[in-house]
Amino acid sequence: MPRKWGTEHKILETIRNARDKGIFQSELWKVINADSREGSRAILRLAKKGLIERQKELHEGRWTYRLVSKHKFSSADSILDVPCAFCDLDPKCGVSAIQIPHLCERVDRWIREKSEQQTEEKKPS
Repeated sequence: MPRKWGTEHKILETIRNARDKGIFQSELWKVINADSREGSRAILRLAKKGLIERQKELHEGRWTYRLVSKHKFSSADSILDVPCAFCDLDPKCGVSAIQIPHLCERVDRWIREKSEQQTEEKKPS
């Protein structure tokens, strides 16, 4: 593996592990043990590829960039309660119109509940 891809891979993995909060570019160098010149070039390549976003921010009296992954990953928690996972009608799913997933009453109810939960979470307090 070429050295530059190794650095890009380490940077991308570190940014993804930081989740939605991202990581400051100035802190990234310490985490991956890279010099800022090599790291900056790798960051620019990742941004150009559309894999990360650079957000200019004032941190501890200095301007730096917060680096955030553009690709969001869901956790297993988001699908643990999906009705299909433990459905007693699963063997029949797709056999009749009632059990076709997009027409299933259980799936429809689950989607509506998830949607309502997200709407409630987004409402200002």
